[in-house]
Amino acid sequence: MILNQKETTVAYRCPHCGSTVVSFVGAFALSADMIRLKCPCGESELSIVYTADQKVRLSVPCFLCPRPHTFLVSSRLFFSSELLTFPCAYTGVDVCFVGKKPRIDEALAAADEELRELLDGAELTELSQNREDEGVFSDPQILDIVMYVIRELQAEGEIQCRCPEGEGDYAVDILEDRVRVECKRCHAAAEIPADSTVSANAFLHCAHLDLT
Repeated sequence: MILNQKETTVAYRCPHCGSTVVSFVGAFALSADMIRLKCPCGESELSIVYTADQKVRLSVPCFLCPRPHTFLVSSRLFFSSELLTFPCAYTGVDVCFVGKKPRIDEALAAADEELRELLDGAELTELSQNREDEGVFSDPQILDIVMYVIRELQAEGEIQCRCPEGEGDYAVDILEDRVRVECKRCHAAAEIPADSTVSANAFLHCAHLDLT
């Protein structure tokens, strides 16, 4: 497999030591089976795989979840975007950053602020323990798929509520067997089933989401 010589920057925050792990990733390197970006502390790693259908699959460790999150993105977006961010499916806080280094630095700072607000004085270990105890989803990959599609639709302007175009302000609530997307301004909403891999994979083909 011969790939165009392109490169981008990938970053994540190590959940064990808190360090930011930043690395350049070239298209040529992705012709290998897998790339692993390891934290110097040796306790975490982010893996990147170039799939047979020319997509990039990332497995990202998370501050708050016991297992890593998996994301799938086209190779074109992976190498051409100024900034791509991938969120923890449970909290919505971004855990992986791809793109230009200055934009990544800005996004990391914003994610740190979100995390501080989320913790609101609680210790990180306490919140992580609560996540394990609650067991909101039996299969986190189902939620990963749904959250990924929602973010893609929002980035492409394909979520529409009753507000004038471009003026919606959307919030995502993760419920036991579904995900609810609601506009905080007009309160239009839609619920996406997340109780099976069949429903999640069906949502992968969604090109537009209307909130009513």
